[in-house]
Amino acid sequence: MRQLRGQERVITANRQTSWAFADAFVAEDEALHLARDRARELGLRPVTPGTGSALRLLAATADAKAVAEIGTGTGVSGIYLLQGMRPDGVLTTVDPEPERQQFAREAFRAAGFASNRSRFIPGRALDVLPRLADGGYDLVFCDGDRLESLDVLAESLRLLRPGGLVCFEGVFADGRTVDSAAQPAEVLRLRELLRAVRESQELMSTLLPVGDGLLCAVRRG
Repeated sequence: MRQLRGQERVITANRQTSWAFADAFVAEDEALHLARDRARELGLRPVTPGTGSALRLLAATADAKAVAEIGTGTGVSGIYLLQGMRPDGVLTTVDPEPERQQFAREAFRAAGFASNRSRFIPGRALDVLPRLADGGYDLVFCDGDRLESLDVLAESLRLLRPGGLVCFEGVFADGRTVDSAAQPAEVLRLRELLRAVRESQELMSTLLPVGDGLLCAVRRG
């Protein structure tokens, strides 16, 4: 069959292959490998390299000086956020488990970040967030209890400056969010979150197909 002029040969690949390629696109250093190893030992599921690099890009695009993170884990997402933030930026990270935060401290240090670049607050998100300053943050990253998603969204909007970003990780829930079968309460809450963000007049949103789904929204000025 004669090929049309200017038409490139089609290379076929399925979406899973493309997704895997995107997640492997960014090389991770020793500090990130250390943080991932710690997460694996604790049975945690940190953000993928694709999600991490997206967060880093968003933090850099926002020229973020103040970022709030809900769900410290062992520091994987925190390293990516700090890499994208301004050199004088401070990451405030919240987690109910102090042991995880100690691992994150070590990971941040291994990544070359000074101790004054991060502030660790142990506790539940909905206990800690009300104590943070109104309009004091450029980006809020949420990777905590899915059942608290809507309440965390409300707190995040209060924390964000106009033009600031809020991001929720794991909104695909391993494909369960779009599965028509009966789902647990956390998946139903994620569906409510997606609907609330999409329909909000206060937000401009998008859903990025990285990792297990990254829901991002900009607070309108």
